[in-house]
Amino acid sequence: MPDDLPPTTRHSNSGQDFATRVTHGGRPGIREHGFVNTPVYRGSTVLYPSCSDGVAINKRSFEQVMTYGTAGGPTHFALENMVAEIEGGSRALIVGTGLAACSLPLMAYLSAGDHCLIPDSTYGPTRRVANGMLVRFGIEVEYYDPLADAAGLERLMRPNTKVLFVESPGSHTFELQDIPALAEVAHAHGAKVIMDNTWGVHHFQPFTKGVDVSIQALTKYVGGHSDVLLGSVTVNSEEDWLTVVAAARQIGHYASPDDCWLALRGLRTMALRLKHQQQAGLAVARWFESRPEVARVLHPALPSHPQHALFKRDFSGACSLFGVVFQPRYTPAQIEAAVDGLKLFGIGASWGGYESLVLPTTNGITRTATSLDVLEGPTVRFHVGLEEPADLIADLEAALDGLPK
Repeated sequence: MPDDLPPTTRHSNSGQDFATRVTHGGRPGIREHGFVNTPVYRGSTVLYPSCSDGVAINKRSFEQVMTYGTAGGPTHFALENMVAEIEGGSRALIVGTGLAACSLPLMAYLSAGDHCLIPDSTYGPTRRVANGMLVRFGIEVEYYDPLADAAGLERLMRPNTKVLFVESPGSHTFELQDIPALAEVAHAHGAKVIMDNTWGVHHFQPFTKGVDVSIQALTKYVGGHSDVLLGSVTVNSEEDWLTVVAAARQIGHYASPDDCWLALRGLRTMALRLKHQQQAGLAVARWFESRPEVARVLHPALPSHPQHALFKRDFSGACSLFGVVFQPRYTPAQIEAAVDGLKLFGIGASWGGYESLVLPTTNGITRTATSLDVLEGPTVRFHVGLEEPADLIADLEAALDGLPK
């Protein structure tokens, strides 16, 4: 029967180093014929030994038991346990994409007539969900300044405010939010705090900062090889778990076990990749700061970042995604021509993989509650992969040397 299947290992926050935990967590040990990796379990129909067993198991359908394929299997459960461990939560739910992870908790916690606050710097597809589906369902969406302090947020709270969405750093513009202060205000008004923690990966521990629901696009660093689409929703209370998983079951969220297996494989090397990419990303970002063509580098780990103090307080490290604002004397077309000349940076919208990427963002940033005037010139987002930083810098130098002086 389903409960007799080999259990996956669940590691708690034991004090072990992150690299050790992602190496050993979620592995089956010798029970799976000695293989070190959790197998791929594919299936739709689950058979029960008897009718009474089926009834009993289905009463536990929100636990890690197999009732039907859409409720997951051992491969899903191993990844869910690992993600919960990484983020310091109690339970995680794996869904098909990062955007699905963003939209699911919004739909789980919001109803017609509710008010939702979303930072003006949020991920573009999240904004589209909010402006489309949420508004159509009678939910009032309000965008707020991502740099709002507790007093500023207090002025925005209403009796029907049910969700405060946060994203730190903000998409494309990399503002950091004071999550603990904002969460305290939200909780005082009975609102849930939902965070997109994809940039933070494991460097930001959301549940120690007042977050109720943490979202990640596992497509990024967890998968790590640009060949998988997945998202996760992590919680740290039974109440929040029941809310999220009930919505997921009603909507029919599901993730491929093959993709879950790829994500588990990616996790085994994530600590090493993150360490290299953090160092390489900072090396490239510091080089950009030395260039006369650059007005500003938007990287929270740099002392020049306006909220660097928050970064030092709340983060244990950084990922390798950051923005560059070029001098206003350049046109977007000139910067795009320089981008086209890069040899080691692919032009693409994702990030977190082993390869370096670049994406012009000048015309891809939407703001409705705040101004973009602070971005004085054309903007470009860079993701630094596993290449040697000196090679990346040489590639960038050749491209920037071609710009008009």
